[in-house]
Amino acid sequence: MARVRTGAVLNGGFYVGMALTGLAVVLLGFSRTYLAPMAQGDFQAAGVVHLHGALAFGWVLLFVLQPGLIRAERYGVHMRTGLLGLGLATATAITAVPVALLAVARDLASGFGAGAVSSLPGVLTSMAIFLGLVLAGAWAAFRGRGAVHKRLMLLATIVVLWPAWFRLRHWLPGVPDPQFWLGVVAADSLMFAAMIRDRLVEGRVHPVWLWVGVPIFVEQTLEAVFYDAPLWRSVATFLYEALSGQAVPLA
Repeated sequence: MARVRTGAVLNGGFYVGMALTGLAVVLLGFSRTYLAPMAQGDFQAAGVVHLHGALAFGWVLLFVLQPGLIRAERYGVHMRTGLLGLGLATATAITAVPVALLAVARDLASGFGAGAVSSLPGVLTSMAIFLGLVLAGAWAAFRGRGAVHKRLMLLATIVVLWPAWFRLRHWLPGVPDPQFWLGVVAADSLMFAAMIRDRLVEGRVHPVWLWVGVPIFVEQTLEAVFYDAPLWRSVATFLYEALSGQAVPLA
């Protein structure tokens, strides 16, 4: 048991680094579109927008705390705060839906036309994947499969960080096709860093990355490629009208 715990402490440093990287991306990505306008009193939004932001940020902060607790060998606290994570993840996923609908309604009112609905499918799929990964990670922890648990939780955090990575376009206006280079390549760079770490430290890439991580990367790539294509827009329109009860005006 002592050897297992010592190994967990030593290996936890990588996950602390990943968590701090995620926190930095959130602070930088949302600094111009949310944090600075809020500080200046210029940001106006429905309460659910602030609630969702607080919940998602709470998840990131929890992910910073959790590997730190492992390094400090506070396993009991880690498990108890993990229960909080289940509630945070569920609430984050649920509140993302009305926030996405409000964003579509805002863009429709601003004259973006039928294309305003195209952001909706990505939000719904990413939140479904995020919550599924968290639940799977919790089940892995319950079954005593710590190696699977921590990788699934890192994957869940990588998925939920997507909006922050995409907002880096406000700092990097020269990046072509930010939907792909920031929303896919940069966002999933943490996953590939974890795969490289596994190969160097453990001599193999853990199956979680191959059987869960790679399919997620493929799914995100396909979303970037087909975003706002005719079929995509048709599906997005159906989803918006079904969830909001509002018709989308013809383009």
